[in-house]
Amino acid sequence: MTDLIPIRTTDMPAEMGVLLHDYPRDAWAANPHFAKSTRQWMRAHEKFRVLADHLHDQTQGFLDRNHDPDDFADHLGRYGTALVRNLHGHHHFEDRTFFPELSAVDPRFDAGLEILEKDHEALDRVLDDFSHIGSRVIKLVQLDKAAAREEAGLLITQTGAIRAFLDRHLGDEEDLAVPVILHHALRG
Repeated sequence: MTDLIPIRTTDMPAEMGVLLHDYPRDAWAANPHFAKSTRQWMRAHEKFRVLADHLHDQTQGFLDRNHDPDDFADHLGRYGTALVRNLHGHHHFEDRTFFPELSAVDPRFDAGLEILEKDHEALDRVLDDFSHIGSRVIKLVQLDKAAAREEAGLLITQTGAIRAFLDRHLGDEEDLAVPVILHHALRG
């Protein structure tokens, strides 16, 4: 199943990082153009990372028999749904509003934005697989706890994939978008 997880393994083209040299990550917070909306956008990214890590850890705890199956199923339903819905909404906003805004002020980075949009499409497939497997685990907890643990073995692969995907994608997204925002004093 891991062979089917479409995580991009190539780096962003070097020319996509041209502004990152002038606006390094460790100086963003001190930049006067690092607006509240950009901080909120990055906080959402951090929440996605934390939630994906949490779901992975909870699934591993279930596999290790450290969690009550019913509690795990409830937890998976609540937090898994939150992750999927919020990521879909976040990426919809980026594809429809945020990326076009960046492209309008600096089309040099359109190739990078296209890569990020393709990442969104691939992440949608990963999230759909996670949702299907998660739903099966939740149903199996009520029917056959041993089968639920077997299915959770597939789920741990998905949560690991989501974590890896988010680490790769969100870092690239921030390294591309924030320097453009700071350079052009957007969103402030």
